[in-house]
Amino acid sequence: MSSLTDPALAASQLATLARAGEERSAGIGEVLFRLGDATYPFIAIEEGEVQVLDGVGNEIIRCGPGNFLGELNLLSGQTVFLTAVVAQPLRYIAVEREALRDLLFEDGALSDLVLTAFIARREALQQIQGIGLEIVGPRSSEPTMRLLDFARANHLPYSWQDEPPPDGHKPPLVRLPGGAELEQPSAGDVLRALGVGRELERREEVDLLVVGAGPAGLAAAVYGASEGLDTLVVESTALGGQAGSSRRIENYLGFPAGISGVELTGRAVSQARKFGARPATPYRAIALKPGDDGSHVVELEGGHEVAARAVVLATGAEYRRLPLADLSDYEGTSVFYAAGPPEAQACGAARVAVVGGGNSAGQAAVWLARGGALVTLLHRRADLRETMSDYLIRELERWGVAVRDRSEIAELHGGDWRLEAVTLTDGTRLPFAFLFLFLGARPCTEWLGDAVARDTDGFILTGHGAGAANLLETSVPGIFAAGDVRSGSTKRCAAAVGEGSMAVQLVHEHLAAQQPAGVR
Repeated sequence: MSSLTDPALAASQLATLARAGEERSAGIGEVLFRLGDATYPFIAIEEGEVQVLDGVGNEIIRCGPGNFLGELNLLSGQTVFLTAVVAQPLRYIAVEREALRDLLFEDGALSDLVLTAFIARREALQQIQGIGLEIVGPRSSEPTMRLLDFARANHLPYSWQDEPPPDGHKPPLVRLPGGAELEQPSAGDVLRALGVGRELERREEVDLLVVGAGPAGLAAAVYGASEGLDTLVVESTALGGQAGSSRRIENYLGFPAGISGVELTGRAVSQARKFGARPATPYRAIALKPGDDGSHVVELEGGHEVAARAVVLATGAEYRRLPLADLSDYEGTSVFYAAGPPEAQACGAARVAVVGGGNSAGQAAVWLARGGALVTLLHRRADLRETMSDYLIRELERWGVAVRDRSEIAELHGGDWRLEAVTLTDGTRLPFAFLFLFLGARPCTEWLGDAVARDTDGFILTGHGAGAANLLETSVPGIFAAGDVRSGSTKRCAAAVGEGSMAVQLVHEHLAAQQPAGVR
């Protein structure tokens, strides 16, 4: 562990925490929290030492005076992944989770220190075998592979046994921290078992429903809830969307040193919750039924439905897959669609290909190269500058990423689910152990049918193109679109945030127009 994961609190910060919590003491061998616990307080150490242990008793880190315990699950409410045991007589400050949240919203410097450490610790845990979930199921099991993708997208520490579960259990079998087992669970079952999955009523009625929790959806949630709207956000995979998997967003206003997607979207989720927005995942929208009475209904998987006075569609877009027959043989072990800590660890000193010409591909290539991988960027255009920001092209050069123009993959080679090489359409064979695909986006709009107007590529039409008066309004009054899902959007994180916040202003105008004149 580094100073990033184990920072020291200033004396003034310890004093601030003491006012929000209470001072306690503990003797050698006392357990402060253990693997599988539902919750624990934030612990700031004044005197003594604490060992943080994994499930079999190995020491992960030892914390002393000025250090603090905890990681992202302290804020989210997830089940505890580690055990903390007093190693030297301890005097400490305990701050309960809700009090800590309030304090972090008020104290910017403390918030920066704690959140940065929590995020760094979560990334570190993702690289340690035996931490978090244990997923058992063979590669041939589609439910197993879907659950692995879900765990990666939600930054859950996990280990995977690529084999059939014992005793005739159907895959996947999931062993939770603390020992409980789930057979063939859904993603929602896993989250709820970890203590973080919100259970919706069969029918919910709200002022504003936001479908999708990427930057556009989270911005709409923050502004909607902060301005008094009863706001519900539903997301089918992970809060943060694709932006949450970006290794570094370098061109976001206000962060000259860049910010990781995990940190940016994690802060946005906390901010939305602060104002009372209710994020719910994983709930997949399957149908939209516009209403003539000013109430629109979105049907969700599992028999749930949400009636809303206004809807913001922010379902974003997803990366395309290569049209190769054997691609699925390598997905999850050699082929990935995001470059997170587990993948970066596996790729150290290996030959890696990143396929794509957009900013996400460039960010992934730089991140992997910084981790020691030998990275080649393959893209099909003649000039990378047509699709990638100049600053990222300079970063590719700085970190020694090889760039091959006019390159498309025609065939994969390998065995036992492991990639060994690729053949390009021009016949060139290149040795690669890993492949990361960033092949452009397609909108997540199939579920909409003809409920709102879409362009020929499936992106949602708004404003003039939809016959609507407002820039972000769709062909149905009261239903808006923001971010990557919208036809003509710029496909940038900052633009998505701007559109999400702008959509709420238009929502207010729409709702005000629906009120009888005497009650406006």
